[in-house]
Amino acid sequence: MPRRLIRRYMPDPSSIREHKSLRFLGTLLHDPNLWHLNRHSVARAMAVGLFAAFIPIPMQMLLAAVLAVTVRGNMPIAVSLVWLTNPITMPPVFFCTYQLGAWLMNVPPRSLPDELTWEWISSQLSTLWQPFLLGSVVAGVVLGALAYCLTMLYWRWWVARQWKRRKRSRS
Repeated sequence: MPRRLIRRYMPDPSSIREHKSLRFLGTLLHDPNLWHLNRHSVARAMAVGLFAAFIPIPMQMLLAAVLAVTVRGNMPIAVSLVWLTNPITMPPVFFCTYQLGAWLMNVPPRSLPDELTWEWISSQLSTLWQPFLLGSVVAGVVLGALAYCLTMLYWRWWVARQWKRRKRSRS
């Protein structure tokens, strides 16, 4: 795995440990797996980060950090993956999760009006939140599991390729 590239952009663990919003985790932040780049911690971070990215709550980064501590995944990777759903990508991602939830609940999806107003959103919220939340959770779980499996497979392939290269260069 390209560890040097990832390490170049990873923040210093001590600066994260001392961050005011993460102080409540205390000594849990001293687990070395939260900072090391190994196959298991990175794969867990991918799963947790993508799951948290699809959950429509404020402070998704805090959720990703707590989940990374819980599953002993790489915290900087988990927290940075939350930014896949940023203010630019949120509308299409959350629209797709709503469509998925409506399909899973077998509910006809609502169509958007010509002019999206706050009054329309507040009047429709009672019928929109259940499919939206279900679609978000299902998409987060499925994509998180897929990211975990693909990261594990990719890491194993990368290591096997490196071993073959070393073996060829020795002979």
